[in-house]
Amino acid sequence: MSTPPIVILASTSHYRAGLLRRLIERFEQASPGTEEDHREGEAPATRAARLAEAKARAVAAQRPGTVVIGSDQVADLDGTVLDKPGTVHAAHRQLAASSGHDVVFHTAVCVIDVQGDALVHVDETRVTFRPLSLADIERYVERERPLDCAGSFKCEGLGIALFDRIVNEDPTALVGLPLIATSRLLRKAGIELP
Repeated sequence: MSTPPIVILASTSHYRAGLLRRLIERFEQASPGTEEDHREGEAPATRAARLAEAKARAVAAQRPGTVVIGSDQVADLDGTVLDKPGTVHAAHRQLAASSGHDVVFHTAVCVIDVQGDALVHVDETRVTFRPLSLADIERYVERERPLDCAGSFKCEGLGIALFDRIVNEDPTALVGLPLIATSRLLRKAGIELP
């Protein structure tokens, strides 16, 4: 029996690591050190796929012969990309803009197999925000501090109270790693899962 390849998550995100632990007990994490740059005219889903693959390839180049998982999420509000806010002011601004609107989250996963081939999937989640008052936004941001999350919320926490509806095929995609697609891509890459 051959030894299974090492699996590496090309991310330091504890959100993504927590999700991946549902599928795999043992894996490593590595920072990809890639820039999450914008390209003029690039569609949000294309950007998410490009960045997920760039993250996976950056780590795979340093660790050949491993299976590497990269992921990226791009939030789209009527054609405007909502990046990680970074500041309380930016989080307030994003949530105020999202209030009463639909935001589409494109969550990409890329698995680089031991031969260096890329397997990519992009999941789409549509979130309908309920109308939010300034007090709602201030309370939420103060309590949850979602400054490292695209769209300025954490759906796995209190952020779920900001929505009227979520429409998607994989509930884990909104957290940052679509596990249904990830498990399918890992099996294609030779990783045994239930």
